[in-house]
Amino acid sequence: FAVGALPTMSLLRRPTLARALTGAVAMTLPLALSAQILQKAPGAPTTLTPAQQDARAIYKEMVEINTVDSVGSVTKAAQAVAARFKAAGFPAGDIHLVGPASAPAKQNLIVRYRGKGRGKPILLLAHLDVVAALRSDWPRDPFAMTEQDGYFLGRGVADDKSMAAILAANVLRYKKEGWVPERDLILALTADEEGGGDNGVSWLIANHRDLIDAEYAINEGGGGTLQNDKPLFHSIQAAEKVYNDFTLTVLNTGGHSSVPRKDNAIYSLANALARIEKYTFPVELNDVTRPFFEQTAKVEMPSLATAMKALVANPTDTAAARIISTDPRYASMLRTTCVATRLSAGHANNALPQTASANVNCRIAPTSSGSQVMAALETAIGDATVKVTGSREDRKDGAPGAINATLLQATTQLTNKMFGGVPVIPTMSTGATDGYRLRAVGIPTYGVSGIFSSPGETNAHGRDEKLRVKSFYDGLDFLYELVKQVAGPNAGKPIS
Repeated sequence: FAVGALPTMSLLRRPTLARALTGAVAMTLPLALSAQILQKAPGAPTTLTPAQQDARAIYKEMVEINTVDSVGSVTKAAQAVAARFKAAGFPAGDIHLVGPASAPAKQNLIVRYRGKGRGKPILLLAHLDVVAALRSDWPRDPFAMTEQDGYFLGRGVADDKSMAAILAANVLRYKKEGWVPERDLILALTADEEGGGDNGVSWLIANHRDLIDAEYAINEGGGGTLQNDKPLFHSIQAAEKVYNDFTLTVLNTGGHSSVPRKDNAIYSLANALARIEKYTFPVELNDVTRPFFEQTAKVEMPSLATAMKALVANPTDTAAARIISTDPRYASMLRTTCVATRLSAGHANNALPQTASANVNCRIAPTSSGSQVMAALETAIGDATVKVTGSREDRKDGAPGAINATLLQATTQLTNKMFGGVPVIPTMSTGATDGYRLRAVGIPTYGVSGIFSSPGETNAHGRDEKLRVKSFYDGLDFLYELVKQVAGPNAGKPIS
């Protein structure tokens, strides 16, 4: 997942932005944009610097190695990158290819760039695996990186091989230039973030915590948003909602359909789902969403901006919450949300159903727990014949905290310098990254990249996944400077 802070896409509802993207189409999910005509993106450099050439070569190599779960090999990509670090003179003891012995195609690469030992390391995290891409669905080979009309195209160019290539290229550049950080930098390129049974971050936490232990991590999940090809705001992802599926099940003795009864399993399930549809969870602001709404109010249309300010001042302001909730993206930032996603019932057309079940997918505010949400669903349903079961244990990462002050300061100063002083907005993702796994074990994780895009255009996970060429190189420069700032001797000082 690297679609930035999805909730901020709702800024497109402002009239000036909506006109630019033809109304409601601008608000559809990225997959619905897969067939759009590719419009030329401006700003791609015509001549590359040596650092840009090196980064592009790594990027291309990564994209052209198939790392799809079950049919590809993350290990092959990790080995290719490891070879570059070996050739650059990194000690063999600082390059680790590790992972479960039962999954030889899902090994993770960990590289440590030694600093002066003045502080705990900073972890630079990206995942190498990608979602599936069928050649028959694409107008070109999805595993051959193409540059066209100011875009890079190919599976993983946005999610997440751009970040992986940038981080790897920059660490190699630091070594080449002889720059030594005050603290160690740890590069982790991992497997199975998108799915699969061998998530690299979880495996490393359980088996090699020492290789990735850090003061904090820089990860995917943030990034910048463009309006009319110009930066509008830059987000730092500092929290994520909790994913949990709940199964609603109704059991019945059934019988012949010619003799219907009132205790019908399908009707009971339908009534339960209708009650969930009508139920609204309470507003839950935290140390990330509170400043999110404060900052977003500065760039929103007046009615929403006023409501955002009012809600931050008083989270029990139901009128303000109602106004904000008219936008589905913002509504998902306010509270826990649950929605029915799958149904199954009956065993024969001429028989009363013996079983009816539904999946209800919830994205839980990080200040709540799965057990609390399950209790709320049971109360909302109010029918003891409907059994509710959860799919996961309660997550242990706790309530979000404030963003690391040094990182926030450096991000803000670099954003001012490189992107014209647009707002830096803390965000809580409604989707998921591996960041939550690290937060759960006490490693704060922040999504920040300096990679800008127009909402929906990357089409991550969809056909014709793309990333602006200019955005890739801007992200390369931004993260190069950001890491030098937070890991160098001038951490916390103004950037000239």
